[in-house]
Amino acid sequence: MKNDNFSIKEVKYNEFLANLKKLKQRDKQEISADGLVVHPEDAIWLDSKATGNPTEIGILVDIPAKSMEFYLQRIPANSSSDLQRHVHESIHYVLEGEGYSEIGNQVVKWSKGDFVYTPPWIWHRHYNPNDSDVRMLLIENSRLLDSLDANRRESLGLVSFAEQFKPEHE
Repeated sequence: MKNDNFSIKEVKYNEFLANLKKLKQRDKQEISADGLVVHPEDAIWLDSKATGNPTEIGILVDIPAKSMEFYLQRIPANSSSDLQRHVHESIHYVLEGEGYSEIGNQVVKWSKGDFVYTPPWIWHRHYNPNDSDVRMLLIENSRLLDSLDANRRESLGLVSFAEQFKPEHE
């Protein structure tokens, strides 16, 4: 058992030294071509069973970013995402279509070419009330928070912000 512990520590020590050497050679410009160009057809798609709502999310796992995550999102005609919140920031870039979002107590309209920002830990839901699909590029800083074990996400399902947070006197 002592030999196993020594070999584990030796491996960790060697990994530490290798990383230290890498940090001292940051000007080296030789990199791998992996992930420098990622195509939309490389996305791994999660369907409504996985997302818990009618939307589909395309995970772009080949992008080697350490602090940001990139997804493709499709909101089918006449549907929406769930009411959710998360501690990371997110930005949806509208590639195709138009709709609106509940972000906290605000309702904002958006269309092709718009950026939709969602602040951390604010309940939000995206709607597509039209007869054609909405397609978005989603960018979030969740990888950074994952690396710090500080990410969290919650969903309340297919309820609107107004229904969930209506004033108690009503």
